Amino acid sequence: MTTASPATGTARPAVRDRTTRAVVTGIGVVAPNGIGAADYWKAVLTGRGGLARISRFDPSGYPVKVAGEVSGYSSSRVPSRLRVQTDLWTHFAFTAGELALADAAVDPASMPPYELSVITASSSGGNAFGQREIQSLWSQGPRHVTAYQSIAWFYAATTGQLSIRHGMKGSCGVLVAEQAGGLDALGEARRALRDGSRLVVTGGTEAPVSPYALTCQVAGGLLSTDPDPATAYRPFAADATGHVPGEGGAVLIVENLAGARDRGAPRLYGEIAGYATGFDPPPGSGLPSPLRRVIMSALMEADLAPEQIDVVFADAAGTREADAAECAALAEVFQPHGVAVTAPKTMTGRLYAGGAPLDVATALLAIRDRVIPPTTGVLPARDYELDLVVGAPRPDPVRAALVVARGHGGFNSAVVVREVED
Repeated sequence: MTTASPATGTARPAVRDRTTRAVVTGIGVVAPNGIGAADYWKAVLTGRGGLARISRFDPSGYPVKVAGEVSGYSSSRVPSRLRVQTDLWTHFAFTAGELALADAAVDPASMPPYELSVITASSSGGNAFGQREIQSLWSQGPRHVTAYQSIAWFYAATTGQLSIRHGMKGSCGVLVAEQAGGLDALGEARRALRDGSRLVVTGGTEAPVSPYALTCQVAGGLLSTDPDPATAYRPFAADATGHVPGEGGAVLIVENLAGARDRGAPRLYGEIAGYATGFDPPPGSGLPSPLRRVIMSALMEADLAPEQIDVVFADAAGTREADAAECAALAEVFQPHGVAVTAPKTMTGRLYAGGAPLDVATALLAIRDRVIPPTTGVLPARDYELDLVVGAPRPDPVRAALVVARGHGGFNSAVVVREVED
């Protein structure tokens, strides 16, 4: 990659600096139970969920009836010119990005463009936009398909649109690894800082609640068909039935610590201290899941022992097999019942590429306010050796948190965030 000279704005070679410390200075949230970090956080601490019967279309002909839709959101927040060129998942990212930049008190126009980067995650892309254009093709003919179909559905559309909108010409990219991709994007954001970027807009959003998208998800056999929003998504329960899809996500502003302090950033939510990723072995190979190793690698990079982690934000897949595997890995690392575990995504559903960034945002807010948010509506199975925080928030001097994310297809990622220390 290249970066820009502050004096001239021209490109110059990047210099890798492995001592760079990546800190989060801004958080933007668009979630089923709140738009904006403050509204979302209040909802989480009071147990207000956003799961309900699907309202965007009639789900009566589908086996899945419940989802986490972003209520109260209007694409009128997005300029009309961009609105017609992009899908709802990109609209969510525009809004979350604006909220994050404002939270960090960042004016991109005042900074060298080649030192500003955008790295996001995506899972399903612009599926609703694509479905609409395909319907136009078959019902009205090719002249009724817009030119924007070629880009609006694509996984990198959000990264590209954010880069163009804010004049960010540094390292840009997109990670596609379902739920785990949201953590991979943060790992790549930290790498971009070490390669010379000054600031990275990162995270992810999703809009997977459309007929076409839901049909694709149902085929995987992992969605809950329980029609009751109160019981549809209960990870770690003995009779867990799968997960509920959700939309939205979070965008974070990540900067190097020295640069954030130099510009007088109004707040430092926390540091991205450790990151690791790995892949499941081939089915039938008999090899173990790499999740334990991935967690340990993230802890080692953060220079933290397991007992220094105050809370784990679990992947919480919602199937008996996947939940048992995650519980086993956590017990191996932290000892049985050795660390507080939570899954606030029971209030939003699994947001795929947007879910892990939202978990990271939630972890940072937990560090700020010294409280562990709850997992709602779940009574954990007795055979899980798990200290699951349920019912109400747990006051706790949270200083370091582990976020775990697993993606369909064998992806495993972990990120450690901690309070910023001198």
